[in-house]
Order: sequence, then structure tokens, then C-alpha cells
Amino acid sequence: MELPANLAPNAASPGWMNKADNAWQLTAATLVGLQSVPGLVILYGSIVKKKWAVNSAFMALYAFSAVLVCWVGWGYRLSFGDDFAPFLGRPGVALNEGYLLQKAFAGNIPNATMIFFQFVFAAITLILIAGALLGRMNFHAWMLFVPLWLTFSYTIVAYSIWSPGGWLAKLGVIDYSGGYVIHLSSGVAGFTAAYWGRAYFGWGWTGFNGGDPYTVSMDASLAVLNTHICAASSLLTWLLFDILFFGKPSVIGATQGMITGLVCITPAAGVVQGWAAIVMGIMSGSIPWYTMMVLHKKIKLLKKVDDTMAVFHTHAVAGSLGGVLTGFFAEPKLNRLFYMVDEWEHYIGLSYGIKTGDFKGGLKQMGIQLLGIVFVIIFNIISTSLVCLFVSRIVPLRLTDDELQTGDDAIHGEEAYALWGDGEKFESKHNSVYGVEEFPPAPATATKGRSELEMA
Repeated sequence: MELPANLAPNAASPGWMNKADNAWQLTAATLVGLQSVPGLVILYGSIVKKKWAVNSAFMALYAFSAVLVCWVGWGYRLSFGDDFAPFLGRPGVALNEGYLLQKAFAGNIPNATMIFFQFVFAAITLILIAGALLGRMNFHAWMLFVPLWLTFSYTIVAYSIWSPGGWLAKLGVIDYSGGYVIHLSSGVAGFTAAYWGRAYFGWGWTGFNGGDPYTVSMDASLAVLNTHICAASSLLTWLLFDILFFGKPSVIGATQGMITGLVCITPAAGVVQGWAAIVMGIMSGSIPWYTMMVLHKKIKLLKKVDDTMAVFHTHAVAGSLGGVLTGFFAEPKLNRLFYMVDEWEHYIGLSYGIKTGDFKGGLKQMGIQLLGIVFVIIFNIISTSLVCLFVSRIVPLRLTDDELQTGDDAIHGEEAYALWGDGEKFESKHNSVYGVEEFPPAPATATKGRSELEMA
């Protein structure tokens, strides 16, 4: 295999490559990877019942490994390759040495670095979907679901929004680091898959959002700071709501608040001001809280679907909220810094459109953001449904009654120690409004507050 013409046989770094950018990109990718392995592997294995510890951790570990093989085999080229269609790249293998050592489509880094960076984003998307299916989906069905969903859903959404040739990218949709591609997609897909199968890691987000400028820049610094500002504001807001309505602070609730804040800021991380990140945190700590703690108990469809880790609320709702708020708070100057554009045709938040007199431009951006949300939701419902129906023709989607009763020993012949044993309930000793499989009744001291809330 021939090396690129601009890379001498003995040269470790070609002239176009920025060593600092490349080092940061690999570091950022590693941080995101740690969110999955061991982050989500440990989280899933420790928060579910003891009988599901092995299966839940294994689902995450399998997805991480399977996605990598599929990604270098065909996934990356479909997501970021040469233009083939407005929604898909030209198929191809990303293991050719000549290709790996060429300059990536963005930044001053080689394709090898970009492929690895984008892989960890694809992997965590599938692992987040697993969060809605823990202790529910047949493991053999999961083994088929992962490569199929990556191929026929993730690649199309990623190319449409993130690839320079994608149709939504050309329209000017703002998704800084995956609010649409990762979180909205995983939330909708997880909810849909759970429907068909019916009867964190906060510091890793430094690489998640800080790595997307593909360079060591001021924009990356702003993205990292805004990420943690929003997460902290969201955590505190969620915690406050728990205390006000349920009488006790919840560690699991605070974690959910942190996650919704991280998800909400993701599409906006480097293109909004710090004050806007705080506002987004307050909203991401309150609106998903309301959908999870109130609407989930009132809407028949939400009650019908067994979303184990409430991925719909923490990722689909929070991701959609982040996309809308991005369309409102996006700062034109910061967008120009990130997207490297001179014109003001795109990338102006509605609030700045009103402020500068370009109301039409701001309204157009908001429309593009909403279009992106609608596309991701509808496409994921259709693609995930088709994948699930196809898989169900080969193996059952849902575990058998015996496997549901027994857990890891019936599925893998193994058992593990987890945080809670079989039969233990939060309300028996440690009153909490959060449960793994369903939300238990509120503590007696908070009955009045809950009744008033549910009547709202």
C-alpha cells in the first residue's frame, strides 16, 4: 500500500498536521471512550438488580466492541466519506494505510485520529440505547441489533447533520457535539426498541464537547466551561425540585439532572455565552424532571413502554430541548468561530436575530433546528422499528419468562454482586422516588406535595 505523497517514508508528522491538535483530539476521544468503558459498563452493572449485573454490563461492552469493528469496516465512510447521497457517504473500508494517514475532512489531524474520535461517539450512542433495554432484550437480539442500527440509522443521521455534504449540514443546522446525532437519536431509538420489545460520567464530557472543534482553540475552552456550567445548574435545579416535591434529596435524581444538563448543552456547547449555559441548565433540570416525574405517569404510551434507565427523558427530551435552545441562544460571532464562515446567512440564534433586527434570520435558524429534531425523531422511529422487526424474525426480541425471572445465571451462566440484591426496594429503608424498574410511591411525608404536582 502506498503512503500519501506528502508523507515522506521517515517523517513522523507531515507538514499539515498540528501536533497539539492531534494530541488533544486523541485525548478527547479517550475521555469519551472512558464514558462508555468503563463508565457506562460500571453504571449499568451496578445500578440494576443483582440478577442483571452481568447482562447489563455485557450489553455495553459488546456494543463498544462491535461498533468499532463495524465502524472501521464501513460505518465511518458511510458517515463521513465522499459524497454519495445527501444523506449518506460513499461506502468503503477505512483501514487502508494510505487513507488513514491522509488529512481528515476537518482540522489538521489525520484520518486515523478522526476515525477513532468519531467511533467513540457512535459507540456511546448504541450503549445509551442499551440503557432503555437493560434486563429486557434478548442478548442474541442485541448482538444483531447493534450492527444493523449503526449501519441503517446512525450513519444516515450522522452524515446528514455532521458531514459537510449532508443536507441538514448545508441548511445550517447547529449540533455542536451530538445533541441530535447522539442523544436525541439514542433516546428515540431506545424508546422505540423498548416499545417493540415490550410483553456517567460527567468529566468525560470534556472530551465529548471539547473535542469537536478538532483543534486546540478558544472555542474548545468555551465548550468545556459551558458544558460543566450547564451540568451543575441542571443538577442543582433537579435536586431542588426533588426536595420541594418529595421532601428528600436524591443522589440518583441529582445524577439524572447532571445527565440532562450535559445532554442539553451538547448541541450548543461552544456557540452560546456562559449566561445562556446557566439558563439552559435550569431548563434542562426542570423540563425533563417534569416529563419523567409527572407526565410519565399520565401518558398511556409512556407508561406502556418499559424504558429501564429512562433514556427517553434524559436523552430524547433533553436533546430536543437543547436543540431548540441552541436555535434561540446561538451567538453569531461564536458560530462564525466554530463553523469558519464569514456570511451571516446561517447560525444566528433567534434572540440575537431580535436584538440585531435580523428577526427573519433568527426565525430561519429556529426553523432549521426544529426540522432537524423532526427528521431525527421520525427517521429513528422508522429505522429502529424496521431493525427490530427484522431481528424479531430471527430471534425473539424479549427475554423469556424464565430468563426474566432468573437473570444472569439463565442467560450467561454467571452471577455478580451489584448495589442492590434481589427483592430489595428503595422504600424499605431508603425512601426515594427513583427505582430501577419503576418509580415507587412517594414517601408519606411528601404525599401532599406529590398530589398537588400531579394535579397540575
